[in-house]
Amino acid sequence: MDHGDVAWMLTSSAMVLLMTPGLAFFYGGFVKRKNIINTLMSSVILMGVASVLWVLIGFSLSFSGDVAGIIGNLKWAGMNFDGMTDTTLPYPNTLAFAVFQMMFAIITPALMTGAVAERMKFSSLVVFTAIWSIIVYYPLAHMVWGGGILFDIGSVDFAGGNVVHISSGVSALVLAIFLGKRKNYGRTAYRPHNAPFIFLGAALLWFGWFGFNAGSALGANELAIHAFLTTNTAAASAMLSWLLIEVLTEGKPTIVGASTGLVIGLVSITPGAGFVPVWAAVVIGALVSPICYFFITVVKKKFGYDDALDVFGCHGVGGIWGGIATGIFAQKSINPAVAWNGLIFGDINLFLRQIAAIALTIAIAVAGTLIAGKITSAVTQGIKVSPKEEDIGLDATQHGESAYPAFNGMD
Repeated sequence: MDHGDVAWMLTSSAMVLLMTPGLAFFYGGFVKRKNIINTLMSSVILMGVASVLWVLIGFSLSFSGDVAGIIGNLKWAGMNFDGMTDTTLPYPNTLAFAVFQMMFAIITPALMTGAVAERMKFSSLVVFTAIWSIIVYYPLAHMVWGGGILFDIGSVDFAGGNVVHISSGVSALVLAIFLGKRKNYGRTAYRPHNAPFIFLGAALLWFGWFGFNAGSALGANELAIHAFLTTNTAAASAMLSWLLIEVLTEGKPTIVGASTGLVIGLVSITPGAGFVPVWAAVVIGALVSPICYFFITVVKKKFGYDDALDVFGCHGVGGIWGGIATGIFAQKSINPAVAWNGLIFGDINLFLRQIAAIALTIAIAVAGTLIAGKITSAVTQGIKVSPKEEDIGLDATQHGESAYPAFNGMD
């Protein structure tokens, strides 16, 4: 056991865990005052549910054994192995790896909650995310990182483009459509109620993302340094690109725009952070902002779906672009785990495999979300709050709390 590598993995794990409260603040700043507690709790509850589920069956289904290249087995259910000395997996310590991966299993379903903000029963959300983790997240983690079919075909995903962002982003879109729109969607303006919360959340996400991406090097090494730098570079580039779009279209840069831009920059570099050269991170970040901006402002409006906090437009679309960009810019000289150079270096093999992996991820996310939604609706007798509960606000109806008890103005 290399104690330095283990120390970095545990530090990275703590950083990734912090991303979930960061996400809660980021999402919470966007919703109405009467729904912020519910929005915070939608992320917080998964720190409990996903953690316990991961220990009981999640890690085993993701990383132990192999069933048809789709999922693992239950050999390690309940972390049933020697956590102090086991080196079954090629990492510094199998238990340390399990801890690190647990944090990904927490934040991934939390990402989806932004799409259904302000209208989904809290009980339904808990049931749905548990089922979704079992039938979507664990199989994808196995397919991509645990020796499954996407790993075998040679596609690559350094820190979760497919497993985390595309799966959650596409699932968020499907769930938002399945759930239905907010009561006054399209008839009233939805504006962020707390811009400082949004930036606080984005800042915590940026900090935690260094653990997310650099930690995925699985050691304190040169690759971790490289992933750290590409991560920061893409975030900075995307933020500047988004602000430029705001200035050109609205005349002024905003803190909400800066926060949104840096987050989608982080999303876009996630699949390629340890595969692409640093200069490519500038390009990947600069291009993800106009791509996502188009989906958020044009495509969403055209089709009329109520993805409340643009989870699909940011994480789904940003993750898809990041996966494609990895197929364009990856270099074997940076990381020998990639079998071919990217398209820009004259080889189409990796690019085609990235497209195939993205397509399969989308298919699994769509099918799994519909199945999980149907089961949840049957178990909880519907998944949407009543119109009256929506009017009152989910903080009061779902939790009996108020974030701003002294606030007496119009909401």
